[in-house]
Amino acid sequence: MFVYPTVADALALPAIREGKPRVVAAHGALDRRVRWVHVAEVADIAHLLRGDELVLTTGIALPDEPDGLTKYVDELAEVGVAGIVVELLRHWSDKLPQAFVAAAERRGVPLVTLSEETRFVSVTEAVVGLIVDAQVAELRAAEQVHETFTALTVAGAEPAEVLREVARTVGRPVVLETLSHDVLAYDTAGGNPGDLLRDWARRSRAVQLTERTSYDPEVGWLVTVVGARGNDWGRLVLLCPEPPPHRHIVVAERAASALAVHRLVARDREGLERHAHRTLLTEMLSTPGADINARSAALGVPLEHRRLVGVAVRPRTGVNPAPAMATQEVLRDLAEATALAARRAQTAALVGVVDDTSVRALLSLPPQAEVANVLRKLAKEVHHAAAATQRAQPVVVAVGTTVDRVTGARRTMVEAAHVADAALRSTSDRLYHRLDDVRLRGLLHLLANDERVTAFTDRELGPLLTRDASHGSRLVETLRHYCEQGGNKSAAAAAAHMSRTAYYQQLSRIEQVLGVSLEDPESMLSLYVALLTLDVQAHHPDE
Repeated sequence: MFVYPTVADALALPAIREGKPRVVAAHGALDRRVRWVHVAEVADIAHLLRGDELVLTTGIALPDEPDGLTKYVDELAEVGVAGIVVELLRHWSDKLPQAFVAAAERRGVPLVTLSEETRFVSVTEAVVGLIVDAQVAELRAAEQVHETFTALTVAGAEPAEVLREVARTVGRPVVLETLSHDVLAYDTAGGNPGDLLRDWARRSRAVQLTERTSYDPEVGWLVTVVGARGNDWGRLVLLCPEPPPHRHIVVAERAASALAVHRLVARDREGLERHAHRTLLTEMLSTPGADINARSAALGVPLEHRRLVGVAVRPRTGVNPAPAMATQEVLRDLAEATALAARRAQTAALVGVVDDTSVRALLSLPPQAEVANVLRKLAKEVHHAAAATQRAQPVVVAVGTTVDRVTGARRTMVEAAHVADAALRSTSDRLYHRLDDVRLRGLLHLLANDERVTAFTDRELGPLLTRDASHGSRLVETLRHYCEQGGNKSAAAAAAHMSRTAYYQQLSRIEQVLGVSLEDPESMLSLYVALLTLDVQAHHPDE
């Protein structure tokens, strides 16, 4: 759809000005668009027209009767002509009949008289030339828009850059939102962000699309769907108080295409990178191939003559995190956030999801690197990037011991995963955790698969676990509160939300079932270690 010239534009042409035009009806409709010019000297012409024509006539074949003139105007109005131009020489020499003027005014059809003889062929050529010029200008503008957004697409421009170009080109605010009406990016075109985004979700939900690109005149929004490969994920909204010209529609649709391609390329690039990293990390955790160094170096992460540090990043989903919370989708987002953090920290790293609980990474540092400084900077970036993901949630960052050879990569990564598991129950606000930070719990994570530790736990807590299972009691939880409060019965009763009398009775029953005295420090220590081991084994990932 081109932006055609208006009736007013046509009247300004010299070919018409020579005829001394005078608007006698519908002065307020001179902004109607002229798609074509048609010379018609018969009254029964409406059925041959398609609309938006500027009709030129001498009136020689038009009736004089008011009803006939009214019918003539009504029929032209029905097909949507842009206007009627009548030369006052052949039929009417002074002015048009009042019925003619009244009918045009009533129907809002611009009616123009020419008091001088006018060459209609010259008028036709001039108006058609104006139309062609508008079409060429529109095509050139569309080509320029195409070239601009193609360049942005090829350059991998970020959404903010694309929206900036949209706002610069059309001079209107633009917003990129999800299909759930969450704002992803915007450019105010120099306006106030608060005014643009105020109550956005409610306003956006009220605008429904009838096609992939639609204009809602009530709110003044031009909206186009953003997506590709049948996977729509957002909407691009251009605020246009007036119906947008075709060029603005082209800008919106080309911008939407650039945004869709950017997301596809970014997703595919990062997906392939994560897949390659995951393959190497998985191999290192099992049996590394002879070419592991070369393959890792090809990914930009050299392993030879480097200091290697294993890192594990886990979502902190609560005191007792349910495995269902650590879904692959969440972990994929977290892996991207961790990879982004490594880039921001300027640290070479393999990053991938190798199990159902955490993101694993292997940092590759130069021999002279200050490991503590690198880890501190990386951990800050990880927390920041994780908080910016779609499912933003706090995370635990854990690191293993620094090693100097690729043969030690498995040890440092496994250690980091154990430390992350142990740190989940920690209330510490450390940026990252090491083995010495999680102390006994960390040691138990390292020994979680040892049969002797399992036997110790069964021996210490077996009778109590059996009693709870058969009687529906909660003696194990009662014991846990007692141990966590360091043997302080009053504090333990408060933590368990029980009266002291009832709590003391529970402690006596525990002593009877286990045949031990909870007043004995060694007994309480053994039982607490067994409880910690029980927690570790319940949440420990398979290696």
